[in-house]
Amino acid sequence: MKKVLIITYYWPPSGGAGVQRWLKFAKYLPEFGWQPVILTVDPEYASYPQRDQSLFAEVGSDCLVFTTKSFELYNLYKLISGKKDVPFGGFAKDSKEGILQKVSKFFRGNFLLPDPRIGWNRYAFKKAEELIREFNIDTVVTTSPPHSTQLIGLKLKKKHHIKWVADLRDPWTDIYYYNQFMHTTLARKIDLRYERNMVENADLLITVSEDLKRIFAEKTALPVANKIAVIPNGFDNDDFRQAVFPAEPKKVITYSGTFYEFYDVDCLLEAIRGLSNELRQNLMIRFVGIIPPSVAQKFRSTGIEIELVGYVDHPKSIEYLLRSDLLLLLIAKVENNRGILTGKFFEYLATQKPIMAIGPTDGDLAKIIHETQCGNIFEYGDSKGMHQFIQESLNRPDSGAIKEIANQYSREQLTKKLAGLLKD
Repeated sequence: MKKVLIITYYWPPSGGAGVQRWLKFAKYLPEFGWQPVILTVDPEYASYPQRDQSLFAEVGSDCLVFTTKSFELYNLYKLISGKKDVPFGGFAKDSKEGILQKVSKFFRGNFLLPDPRIGWNRYAFKKAEELIREFNIDTVVTTSPPHSTQLIGLKLKKKHHIKWVADLRDPWTDIYYYNQFMHTTLARKIDLRYERNMVENADLLITVSEDLKRIFAEKTALPVANKIAVIPNGFDNDDFRQAVFPAEPKKVITYSGTFYEFYDVDCLLEAIRGLSNELRQNLMIRFVGIIPPSVAQKFRSTGIEIELVGYVDHPKSIEYLLRSDLLLLLIAKVENNRGILTGKFFEYLATQKPIMAIGPTDGDLAKIIHETQCGNIFEYGDSKGMHQFIQESLNRPDSGAIKEIANQYSREQLTKKLAGLLKD
C-alpha cells in the first residue's frame, strides 16, 4: 500500500468530535490502497479537553502511529488558574470574564498565533521529516483545528516539495468567537497571512461543508476554488451494530455534546411548555455531555423531567442516541453559521431517529436534512413549528430503515472519496 502521513493533534486517547474524522478515515483507508502513518502528540504532554480510552479500539493494525512531546501552554494555564479542565475554544467560550480570563484571551490572541498549541509544531515538524525519509512519503495531510497544525504542512511543502493536503473542520479567522481574542491590527494581519498562505500553497484543501469552502476560497485573489473539495463528516455503520436496548419508561428527547450558554433556546423552551399535559408527564429530556447549570435550570423550569448524563465514552454516547425517540441539534446563532455541519448530526442520522434541528434553514445542514428526510430544521423563533414537530415525532412509531441516500455519508463511502482525491 502507498503510505500517507497524517498529522493530527487529536488522536486517541483524545475524546470529543475532533478525533473522529481522521480516526475513521484511517480505519478505512487501507481498503482503498493507502496505509495511514499517523503523527500526533504524546498523550503525556497533550492538553485534551476530553479523553476517551475506548477509541483506542478503533485504531487498526494497518495504522502506524508515532508521537512526539509538546510544549503545552494550556497546561501552564491550568497550573496558574487552578482549573482542572482545558478551556474550550481557547478561552472564548469561558462564561466568566474575570481579570485572568481577559488577560488570557488577549495573550492568546496576540502572542499565540494561530493558537496555543503552536508549541507542538517544532517537535512535530522534526518527526515528520524523519517519517518522510523513513517511509519515502510524498503525500502529507494536516488536519485542523488546531490551525497551527497547518503551518507544519506549509513548512514541509516548502522544504521537501511534498504533496500537501490541508483538511479543515472549522473556519480559521472566521470562527464565530474569533473577535473575542482582542487581536491587535498586527496580530490579525499575521493570522490572516498564515491562513492565506495555507490556501494558496496547499495542493488540495478539504472542508466539511460548501459554505466553509466558500469562506476559504475568498481568502485569496487566486483562483483556488477548483482545488477545494468538500468531504463532510459522517457515521460509521460499525458503531451502530449494537444489541437491542430495553424500552425507556418515558419518551426521550436527547441532546448529545457540549451545550453552550449562548445557544438561543427561548423559543424551544416555549415549544416544550406548550406540549400537551399527557405528553409532558410522559417525557424526559436527556443531555449527554457538558451542560452549564444555568442552562439545565432553564429546561427544568418547563416542568419536564431532565436527566444530566455528563460526558461519556463514544460507544456509550451511541447507546444513548439509540435509546431516544427524538434527537435535538442546535446551531449557534452566529455569523457564518450556514456552513456549520457538526459531526454528531451524521451519528444522529445513522440512528434512524427523527432529528429536530434549530438553525439557519438555508444552510448546508438544512440541505442534507431535507435530502435525507431525517427530520426538520427550524429558525430560532419558530416555536410553533418546533411544538408541532415534537408532538408529531413523539406520537408516531420509529421511522424504520435509513434512507438509501443517507448511505453516501457513511465513513466508508467518504473514505473512498478521500482516497480518490489522494490518488489524483
